[in-house]
Amino acid sequence: MAEHANVYPLRREPRREPERKPHPEPQPEPRPQEPLWRDVLGRRLRLLRQEQQETLSETASRAGISPQYLSEVERGRKEPSSEMIAALAGALGTTLIDLTEQVAIDLRRQMSLVPHAGHARPARTRPGDILALAA
Repeated sequence: MAEHANVYPLRREPRREPERKPHPEPQPEPRPQEPLWRDVLGRRLRLLRQEQQETLSETASRAGISPQYLSEVERGRKEPSSEMIAALAGALGTTLIDLTEQVAIDLRRQMSLVPHAGHARPARTRPGDILALAA
């Protein structure tokens, strides 16, 4: 028959406090998503092309690009260079400055729909203001 031994710890374990659930820190409200230039540009290009009742192939051919690339630009999947934007503007019978101004107007219109919770509103531009694009 085995004997039962009493085991005593040399150190006492610290008393454990009941676990408290930490108060969650308030999370800042996520900033509203601003529209991307390439998305607004793509929608404007598609609108211009459709107003002229042209197919992707017809417009792309005049601009010297593939219809697939034009489709990706119109869907905001590709960020075209300034040269490509100028070629597309010419193929659609407009100028780069007119296209840029129209995209700026579209951006302003979309930004007015985005709520700004305590954030400063972006500076406004007007037709005729000089706009700079990075490519």
